[in-house]
Amino acid sequence: MFDKKNNDENSTTDVFRPSKGSAKVVIGYGVSITGEIKKADEVQIDGDADIVMKTDNLVVGMTGECKGTVETHNADIWGTFDGDIKASGNLTIQEEGKVSGTIEYQNIQIKLGGRLSGDIKISDKIQPLKKENKTEDNKNSISMKEALKKED
Repeated sequence: MFDKKNNDENSTTDVFRPSKGSAKVVIGYGVSITGEIKKADEVQIDGDADIVMKTDNLVVGMTGECKGTVETHNADIWGTFDGDIKASGNLTIQEEGKVSGTIEYQNIQIKLGGRLSGDIKISDKIQPLKKENKTEDNKNSISMKEALKKED
């Protein structure tokens, strides 16, 4: 009646532990770090970081100050970032966020009050159509005006 059952199907996940296999780095408020993060799923910076990193998701909190070189898929900046950042997905600068330096992004969102300055470049992820395919398509296509004339 009072036996403890070990049933994995009904067990709950501990919210303070990341899922098995995830790589999350948190640099807390008051912490200062200098170095390199070679690969992480998510990096959250609430302290000071002078860093070179490659991550899937970067969050610089309101108290966070980040300098360095960053390659990321998504970046969400609430605090300050100064350096080189390359975001292959979304770069979001929140109301109090400040980003400066060399910035390359695929998509960007700047909330009212957010600041962006420096050398800014939109990433060239979308490849143009090949000229061969384009010329073949043009031979087979007709204009709307020609199509309407044929109907008459």
